[in-house]
Amino acid sequence: MVALSLAGLLVLLLAALGAAYWYSLSLPGEPYAGPPQPVTDAERDVAQRLRKHVEAIASEPHNIQHYPVLERSAAYIEAELKALGYEPQAQVYDVGGKSVRNIAVELAPPGADPHTPSIVVGAHYDSYGDAPGANDNGSGSAAVLELARLLKGMPLKDKRLRLVLFVNEEPPYDRTPDMGSYRYAKMLKDSGETLLGMISLETIGEFSDTPGSQKYPFPFDMIFSDVANFVAFVALPGGRAFLHDVVGSFRRHAQFPTIGGTAPDNIPGIGWSDHWSFWMVGYPAIMITDTALFRYREYHTPEDTPDQVDYEKLARITLGLEPTLRDLLR
Repeated sequence: MVALSLAGLLVLLLAALGAAYWYSLSLPGEPYAGPPQPVTDAERDVAQRLRKHVEAIASEPHNIQHYPVLERSAAYIEAELKALGYEPQAQVYDVGGKSVRNIAVELAPPGADPHTPSIVVGAHYDSYGDAPGANDNGSGSAAVLELARLLKGMPLKDKRLRLVLFVNEEPPYDRTPDMGSYRYAKMLKDSGETLLGMISLETIGEFSDTPGSQKYPFPFDMIFSDVANFVAFVALPGGRAFLHDVVGSFRRHAQFPTIGGTAPDNIPGIGWSDHWSFWMVGYPAIMITDTALFRYREYHTPEDTPDQVDYEKLARITLGLEPTLRDLLR
């Protein structure tokens, strides 16, 4: 009788583990697993544009401790968006006696009103400490600027796209009310915005085909490959359905390896970006990342310079996100 009870408990435990695995790591579509495809002319063109953005935004440390450079990075972002025909909106606030700002533009359907549901795609443009921040997060900022160009003028029926460059993602402001994305998310929440989901582009420019180049926090180190050739799509709890919509579309459009899943904030790395802010106020939120410190040795160091970024792969990801967003906004 005792043996039967133990066997029953084992079956229940295995079933629970199986259900948790399915809920966390099952994703729609098939990840790309073929050989890398030749770089296209379109990817070369976008790669050159991305390099220009990264070099302009993230060749030097830029944060409140390096305030004049932070201002130059913000001014470059605003100038690029204006050159595309947008009217950037600055969300300005003071931190430590310095004026900082988030920079946002929107694509909206004719007659859009405050009740028009939206999607936010964003990246932080500040760097950590004395790091130039080319990959963390010049890469994500550059991708947002290119998506603004690629999506400019797209027809919209009943959804709005907000493209946002956030300030103060890095310590000591992360996970505090002075984090730029927290200010922006709270503003949307307080206004009653219906937000279908938020996508944070976070450190997306480092890739390797070398075995042993990828590490993970437990328990993912027992599940995924140790080759750093993929981009990860990660949702915090409550964002699983939105994550599936994004991943399913990206896998249809992009020939690029992907992994991902839904996991709680207490697993290291899962909530380490601007999607955390939106999750905190109750919105579905995901992060797209190369996994940062789990593969990138230059993370948060002075060696995080523009020459470290793989611009052709960054271009392929960016060009895969363009039709993905078009799908989400239909």
